[in-house]
Amino acid sequence: MNFSREQTRAAISDGLLSFPVTDFDAEGRFDRASYQDRLKWFASHDISAVFVAGGTGEFFNLSMEDFRAVVTTAVETVGGKLPIIAAAGQSVENAKAHAKIAEDAGADGILLMPPYLTECPQEGLVDYARQVCESTSLNVIYYNRANGILNAQSVQELADACPNLVGLKDGKGDIQALNKIIKTVGDRLAYVGGVPTAEIFAEAYLSIGVSTYSSAVFNFVPDMAVKFYKALRAGEQETVTRIVKEFFIPFVDLRDRKSGYAVSLVKAGAALVGKPAGSVRAPLVMPTEQEQAKLRDLVGIARQL
Repeated sequence: MNFSREQTRAAISDGLLSFPVTDFDAEGRFDRASYQDRLKWFASHDISAVFVAGGTGEFFNLSMEDFRAVVTTAVETVGGKLPIIAAAGQSVENAKAHAKIAEDAGADGILLMPPYLTECPQEGLVDYARQVCESTSLNVIYYNRANGILNAQSVQELADACPNLVGLKDGKGDIQALNKIIKTVGDRLAYVGGVPTAEIFAEAYLSIGVSTYSSAVFNFVPDMAVKFYKALRAGEQETVTRIVKEFFIPFVDLRDRKSGYAVSLVKAGAALVGKPAGSVRAPLVMPTEQEQAKLRDLVGIARQL
């Protein structure tokens, strides 16, 4: 671990967060060299932390061996330059195993994903997260989404029980519920916007004090992603409105055509800008040629914004 709890918390509290796709070769295997190049390219931009093997990185499709290779490669490539946060999740024991791999590799924290498949009571979710937090010395960010949604009382309980819980990432986009959590728990935690294509929620997030978010489109339009974030934080409403209207709304419309396109379109976009990462793994599918043509047009628009 290269960054302290305070440094990691500061990094995820303010600044644009990047979530690289995971590179696969033509046979669908992890491509270490391509991933190294991607991480170096990411780190050359104005970002504050790197989240590896996460949702955009197809965490749900990685074996433990893949996961170890991804996290180890990230630490070896950009460790010490930026905080590196790796995903963890599925079951308690799998999440502990992910955390152990990340800790051994030298990562700075984990993003704790929801449990696999089953519906969960609040007390069970708190226990799930608490057990994982207690198993590691790493900083933990809880990903509040899908079947793992914690309410304000549960977030407070978890924060009280786990000193290494440093943040909450919102993956639902329920601004009322998130505002209740923020007003209840206060600055004990850092808060990160994390709905798919988080920029479409960025203005609403900022209005309740969430000043950063995860940017998937950074994978293929990084300059525009950084420009949008800086304009948002500077209160440059005209620029924010223009980028949302001309890029993000049509991108979200394209994303919503098929389940999983929040990841698939990002991989397609990376290829369109000369940073190919291979195809997604099943059950995801790549966009059609027609959809990729629309995406190419949006990349062109992004470059002019």
